[in-house]
Amino acid sequence: MTEQNERDMLAAVGAQSMEDLFVDIPKNVRYEGTLPMSGALDEAALLRHMTQLAGKNADSDRYASFLGAGLYDHQVPVVINHVISRSEFYTAYTPYQPEVSQGELQAIFEFQSYICELTGMEVANASMYDGATAMAEAASLASGATKRKKIIIASTVHPETRAVVRTYAYGLGIEVVEAGFENGVTDLKQLENMIDDDTAAVLVQSPNFFGAVENVKSIGELVHAQKGLLVVSANPLSLGLLEAPGRLGADITVGDAQPLGISGSYGGPTCGYFAVSKALMRKIPGRIVGQTTDKNGKRGFVLTLQAREQHIRRDKATSNICSNQALLALSASVYLSVMGRQGMIDVCDLNLKKAHYAAKQLGSIHDVEPAFTSPFFNEFVLKLPEGTDIDALNEKLLEEGFIGGYNLSREYPELGSALLIAVTERRSKEDIDRFAEILEGSL
Repeated sequence: MTEQNERDMLAAVGAQSMEDLFVDIPKNVRYEGTLPMSGALDEAALLRHMTQLAGKNADSDRYASFLGAGLYDHQVPVVINHVISRSEFYTAYTPYQPEVSQGELQAIFEFQSYICELTGMEVANASMYDGATAMAEAASLASGATKRKKIIIASTVHPETRAVVRTYAYGLGIEVVEAGFENGVTDLKQLENMIDDDTAAVLVQSPNFFGAVENVKSIGELVHAQKGLLVVSANPLSLGLLEAPGRLGADITVGDAQPLGISGSYGGPTCGYFAVSKALMRKIPGRIVGQTTDKNGKRGFVLTLQAREQHIRRDKATSNICSNQALLALSASVYLSVMGRQGMIDVCDLNLKKAHYAAKQLGSIHDVEPAFTSPFFNEFVLKLPEGTDIDALNEKLLEEGFIGGYNLSREYPELGSALLIAVTERRSKEDIDRFAEILEGSL
């Protein structure tokens, strides 16, 4: 706060000047001079300046978004922010002391219970960072549980998730191979030829990155025939209509809870979920909350199966996931409780019908057609005229108040000029019709 404070602190660490604190950073990469910034602003001027900067963002409140690719513009009930803004939740950390953490523990327990009901699995945890790390942890678990070192991941899994899986696998000495796709879904014939007695697991996403619904049951039968495990990454919202992975043969079901009432927030944070069969319960990463009773018979909640992570396991830990995503898990729990069983069915139905209406409208544009004919949920791929500059197209759409789709040529150049479109319950018929009109006029 004062020059004397600064001198005292420098003396305490044995430095002569502030510059001494940066001596380990090579001079050729250090910024020399003064940053080109304005002078100090008073509070009112600063707030006005920051509001102007924020106004430059194309947010989904002012723009109609057709962009998905892993982060979706769903309705977030206002009650969610009311609940998670309570200080006893937003300041909570890992509930090591159950006697003073019953509210937080119960919130996590409810989240786990909801995830089990949605996925058809027997046990769920809390505190996965996001869907990508959840799948990478699932690959690690599968390798450890089967004592095998080969993972097959479908190329229809989100590209960023595949990258995270490979990063995890590299450090663990696990081989990762990719299975190709046919008509937007995993090529089952190719997959069958790839699975052998060293395959720990097959990792698939359904609905996958293209929005298509995979044949989860058939994939499970193929890998189980070789005594490997099936890992399914599922959009939890889609499970309001689609069959639960656990009832289709999944050994591990993971995913991102972002569609369940978690704001996109320009990219995160989100919340991963992780659920397993009872046989794999003791190998699950993160933390698990169990329900118990105290000596007076009163219901209570505790962390259970705790010999892991930052406690005593160290290098023998099931995982090194040790942050706490419970606030976002609470968002998902509030969403599910507000929606209820029928509400989940209704919102899924809206996503499905609006997406299929949009696919029909957009597919009727001259020289535009669906890239695949496989069943899809709320995302689909459009094949645009060859040579279309999709980035320039999205700029035109932005000028008209629309956030366009995802340019698939970045990760799937073999698809040519292909655009991934997402349609959620927030898109109106007018939004879709106007989007189709502008898209047609821009090609």
